[in-house]
Amino acid sequence: MKHKIEYVSTQELIPYARNSRTHSDEQVAQICASIKEFGFTNPVLIDADGVIIAGHGRTIAAQRLKIKEVPCLRLSHLTEAQKKAYVIADNKLALNAGWDDEMLAVELGELSELNFDLEKTGFTNDEISSLLGNINFDPGNEEGQGALDVIDPEFVSCPNCAFKFDVKNYEKN
Repeated sequence: MKHKIEYVSTQELIPYARNSRTHSDEQVAQICASIKEFGFTNPVLIDADGVIIAGHGRTIAAQRLKIKEVPCLRLSHLTEAQKKAYVIADNKLALNAGWDDEMLAVELGELSELNFDLEKTGFTNDEISSLLGNINFDPGNEEGQGALDVIDPEFVSCPNCAFKFDVKNYEKN
């Protein structure tokens, strides 16, 4: 079965009334930023009547951006049960994927070197910092970093003889 992309007015698209997936204002803003940066790259999936099966967030973002028409795939072949199931499956299956954190860090690092705004990837600054190993200079507290008046030993091994010594309490001769 061949599907054909058609452009449909965002005003004609009908949100599925029982969509269990939610879209916060923050997430819709991220989708808007993505559409501005990359274009509308993923079509909205609709049924024969124009009810959205997948792409509710993209449709909301397009409306906020005042995009009049968006690319759609009409999935007229699905039964009512298949449509209901796919509304859920489309979102859940994507959530079931994982990340290769090492590869992700490499990719984000290279994007950073290219001066690309990493937040446009959908990750928060905290997530990006964690992945890239950036140091967080936000003030801590005693619970998070220990009592500030207690010196914990910091042991270092000599690269030649493997002797371990406490660098905080080591005195040079």
